[in-house]
Amino acid sequence: MVRLGAMGDILHALPAVTALRQAHPGWVIDWVVEPRWGALLVSDGSIGRETGLHARGPNAAQPIVDRIHPAATKDWRKAPFSPETRHAILQLRQALKAGAYDTVIDLQGSVRSAVVGRLTGCLRLIGEEHPRERAARLLFTERVETEGAHVIEQDVELVSAIAGDDLKPVKPWLPVDRAAEEWAEGFLAREVAGPVALVNPGAGWGAKRWPVERYAAVANGLMERGMRVVVNAGPGEEPLAEELVAGTAGKAEAMFPTLAQLIAVTRRSALCVAGDTGPLHLACALERPVVGIYGPTDPSRNGPYGTRFRVLRSPLSRRDHTRHLEPEAGLLTITPEEVLKAADELLAEEDAE
Repeated sequence: MVRLGAMGDILHALPAVTALRQAHPGWVIDWVVEPRWGALLVSDGSIGRETGLHARGPNAAQPIVDRIHPAATKDWRKAPFSPETRHAILQLRQALKAGAYDTVIDLQGSVRSAVVGRLTGCLRLIGEEHPRERAARLLFTERVETEGAHVIEQDVELVSAIAGDDLKPVKPWLPVDRAAEEWAEGFLAREVAGPVALVNPGAGWGAKRWPVERYAAVANGLMERGMRVVVNAGPGEEPLAEELVAGTAGKAEAMFPTLAQLIAVTRRSALCVAGDTGPLHLACALERPVVGIYGPTDPSRNGPYGTRFRVLRSPLSRRDHTRHLEPEAGLLTITPEEVLKAADELLAEEDAE
């Protein structure tokens, strides 16, 4: 499997690869991934070494893959001709060739991922007929015409092509990291009552980012409803979390977890409120209720999936992946009251079960 990143995209691929693992438990399934996202596949503390990180055999710590091959392609692009980059690529190529793979699936659809697939030397490289980057299809030996609306459904179609299976999306298996689980238990053991609402104000770029002061209004509303609000912040998003907490007079709790710790806390959450970003898709993968706040990205393609959810998106919003810094105009029409109403509906459904 070649799906280098990012967080949400890997999570979208996991239902397909989990279905493949269930259908063919004896197969060897390895994955090429950016090192920072390895915790979505394995919990071993050795993530970050160069190649061949893990002994074979799926288990709770690595439920889907037999081995991961870390490929720091983003770092390589910063210094493509450096000795370090050339050495890392050579090592990756050697490890991939040693795998003697029968099939490579490009779940990313970029020229970069297709080139990585070619490094295996495998004669069978499967990708989409219409990949994200059109030039990538020239490197595929087999192309699949996908019909699903959601990217998860498209990934299942791709993976089904390996052996002609008719796979369906399933709940993805995520690793259980014991140290992270203990950390989450300790973090949530503090004397703050109520079910946990996980709020994530960050997003991949500004156009997808709902204003932080509106997240603060939602956080205050959730706390008035008896919930405990935990604010998640990824690397570089610390100021957003701090501003949100300040907007609740310090009552919400900021959290700056590792990826494994975020998985553990999300497992224990009663609700997730976020835009189109990795933590929202993580909550979906763990079947936690989510309120998705969408703007320039299309929720029919990459919205919540596999869990109870509400999506808020203005009719004014149009699909646009341009990395604008300011929030998209349609996104700004969504109010905190609408988000709280959606949260109330989800929580009422939970109580009714």
